[in-house]
Amino acid sequence: MARVEIYTKMTCGFCHAAKRLLKAKGVSFEETDILLKPKKRPEMIQRANGRSTVPQIFIDGKHVGGFDDLAAAESNGKLDKMLAA
Repeated sequence: MARVEIYTKMTCGFCHAAKRLLKAKGVSFEETDILLKPKKRPEMIQRANGRSTVPQIFIDGKHVGGFDDLAAAESNGKLDKMLAA
């Protein structure tokens, strides 16, 4: 199974939705809450090519994007392929 990383904020509804989607698929992930670890925010922004909103999701180090991008990948069948890699 691929390594999944997600940068979140505990107050973010889209973050909760992304985590629900991943959990529903049985995918484990490493979560970094940038409210609890603010020093990780610049790292997230750099890795996400300047995006500063949460969630920011990475699969095997490749930037997927936010919740909308994750949901789109799920709806068009690409998410399973990314996770299987």
